[in-house]
Amino acid sequence: MNRFLKASQCAGASHMRFHSYALRPSPLAFARPPFRRPTSTVGADKTGFIDKTPEESLLYFDNVFPLKTALYDIRYLAMHYDSKSIDSRIKSQCLPADLWDSPDFQITGVIPRKKDGGAFLKFISPDPARIEDVVQAFLKETRVKPWFAPLSNVRSFLVRGKPWLEDLYRFPSTRLKVEFVEGKELSQEALYALFRRYGKIADITITPPGGKEPRFAIIQFLRMRGATSARNCLHGFVVPEIAAIAGKEGGVTLRILYERGMKPHYFRDWMMNHPRIVLPILAALVSVIAVWIFDPVRTFFIHAKITRSLHFSENEYWGWVKKNTVDRFVFKREQELEDLSALWEERKGAVERINGWLQESEETFIVVQGPRGSGKRELIMDSILRDRKNVLLIDCEPINEAHGDSATIAAAALQVGYRPVFSWLNTISSLLDLAAQGTIGTTAGFSQTLENQFNKILQNTGVALKTVALAHKYETERDKAMSDDEYLSANPQLRPIVVIDNFLHHDGHSVIYDKLADWAALLVSSNVAHVIFLTNDIGFQKSLAKSLPDRVFRTVFLGDAKPESAKRYVLYHLDGQSDHIKKDEKLMKELDESIVALGGRLTDLEFLSRRIKAGETPHQAVHEIILNSASEILKLYFLDGSEVAKRKWTPEQAWYLVKRLTSEDSLRYNEVLLHDFFKSSGGEDAVQALEQAEMVSIINKHGRPYAIKPGKPVYRAAFERLLKDEVLKAKMDMVSLKAVVKAETVDIKKCEEELQALAACEKKSGRRVDWLVGKIDKSQRKVEDAEAQMVSLKKVLQAQF
Repeated sequence: MNRFLKASQCAGASHMRFHSYALRPSPLAFARPPFRRPTSTVGADKTGFIDKTPEESLLYFDNVFPLKTALYDIRYLAMHYDSKSIDSRIKSQCLPADLWDSPDFQITGVIPRKKDGGAFLKFISPDPARIEDVVQAFLKETRVKPWFAPLSNVRSFLVRGKPWLEDLYRFPSTRLKVEFVEGKELSQEALYALFRRYGKIADITITPPGGKEPRFAIIQFLRMRGATSARNCLHGFVVPEIAAIAGKEGGVTLRILYERGMKPHYFRDWMMNHPRIVLPILAALVSVIAVWIFDPVRTFFIHAKITRSLHFSENEYWGWVKKNTVDRFVFKREQELEDLSALWEERKGAVERINGWLQESEETFIVVQGPRGSGKRELIMDSILRDRKNVLLIDCEPINEAHGDSATIAAAALQVGYRPVFSWLNTISSLLDLAAQGTIGTTAGFSQTLENQFNKILQNTGVALKTVALAHKYETERDKAMSDDEYLSANPQLRPIVVIDNFLHHDGHSVIYDKLADWAALLVSSNVAHVIFLTNDIGFQKSLAKSLPDRVFRTVFLGDAKPESAKRYVLYHLDGQSDHIKKDEKLMKELDESIVALGGRLTDLEFLSRRIKAGETPHQAVHEIILNSASEILKLYFLDGSEVAKRKWTPEQAWYLVKRLTSEDSLRYNEVLLHDFFKSSGGEDAVQALEQAEMVSIINKHGRPYAIKPGKPVYRAAFERLLKDEVLKAKMDMVSLKAVVKAETVDIKKCEEELQALAACEKKSGRRVDWLVGKIDKSQRKVEDAEAQMVSLKKVLQAQF
């Protein structure tokens, strides 16, 4: 290196201009931030042209740096911290040793060209062509291979033009655009002779004559290194006469630029112009990404919800820490929640039956049916499954009450822990499908129906449930030898439990109920999980039988609590006030009377407890509950509102049941259907609709409905409260009598029309005529009777508020 410095000093200070890199980099050169984009331009005024004297020549070394084909390349970070400088690497690896001893060769500078992957060596020599031959022969013999391109060699070429080292955001390409400046354009033969030495050429294209733009040629190299070497060595080259190739061609200056392989925005324009191909492909890619990336994540979160592995408060280590720290300072004695089967003696048998069923391997549903507020969820979740692991609760009520497909999917995903869920994308996907349909005539398949999305949620949940059920399979050699089906069938106690609450809650999304039933049937049939349905609908058999048509369901009916159990339940929820009430005979007597009036519905008993805790006496609390219930009945079943058109019952049918249930504990089911208000074909549907709306409760016996009772025990007192309102009673009686008059008038009209038809017949049945006349007379008497009663009812409405 000392000899190299001496040779440089002999060339004079004017020859010692080092650009971008010195021969030995200073220590501060490596302190430069690695994320700063280095400049590649040179020249005294940053013109991009290399400053050199007439005695100096340039030798271009290719494959010294990695090719820069993008703005950011991690390989350049490694090159930035390379311990060897570019000049020392070229001297030690790319130049023969005997060349340094030659007096005809002096190095004056090294200029890196990182973007093109090469470097320029400035030197002084009387015969630059000889230096090129010597260096090329040395490189061909030694075959220097850089670490970033182990399959290619370093090459060297004498620079014949005037390189332009710009730092624009243009990157190397295999295509070169060669513009012809100040002279006639070159032929393909001439271009081939000039450019072939730098690399193999695939094609040469020259613009046809006659255009307004300057003539140019496109040269397509097979390799990018050939294109970069040609551009850096021939840019600005003034072509001499090449008589041996194409006659007198010369005096042309070459301006060489990189030409992109495809036009800007070519890919975007192609996609916009071919929607029939692009949109289905995009839809398929979205589906594949969702399956490969998001489905395992969603299954993980569902698995975590089933096993409660992400519930920090239930972690055994956290429980030990809490027990030995915070709990030591808690002096208040906490009462544990009593088991509901202990509160209600009549439900102990149901608890034992369900516990026994969960230990068996029979493939069928467990159905707990009872009116709303009878404590079905509390019995299952807080009593039977309180200490059971791997329980998944799915509440159909928030799913059914959600408005819109997106909200429904979000509610369903929340129930099972399915995340991430992009329910808002469904709206955007629908718009894309609508646009695609207007563009290509068919939908692209971006949006999915509610049914398809709900199926995906259930499918992922089923996968997570099976994973939980097989979690302990490989613990023993005996279990390992079994297949999955054999293991699941032999270990029913290890299966997770799926509880589907509020099944058939409303008539809303029937597809949700159908899909849930089918999915539950699949879980049960494959022994993956036990499934428990909680429903207040007596018609659950019809819905579930479609999914398991050949099975008998295991059914438990939960009614209202008996008075003694209800009393213990209320006292338990009164906490500290229960002792005071037990000591007061008057309050205990009021409590007994209140419970008799209120009945044993769990929700009503909790409401009574809260009002007593708020300071009301039992009589005051029950009185308020009865008034609220009466107002609720009046609003939901009688008064006109926005839901009237959707009702399957008429006001006179509901009023008839109210009047009958006030004086009787229960009504015979078939007797009600024989009444004039229910004798039409839709009478039974009306009764079942009122049962679904919770005004009445239908009691089953031996698989058939046989009795009708109030929907809640407190409704009996509420019915009595409604009948005490003289104005309301007169109004509803008027509505019922008008319905009677209307129905009988229709019957009379039909009989009269038949009599007219019989009068035109020559032979007629006298008995038929007599029967029609008698029927008309009977109906007329009912009409007159009803109108007479309506006269007195009008007086009540006119006289009272």
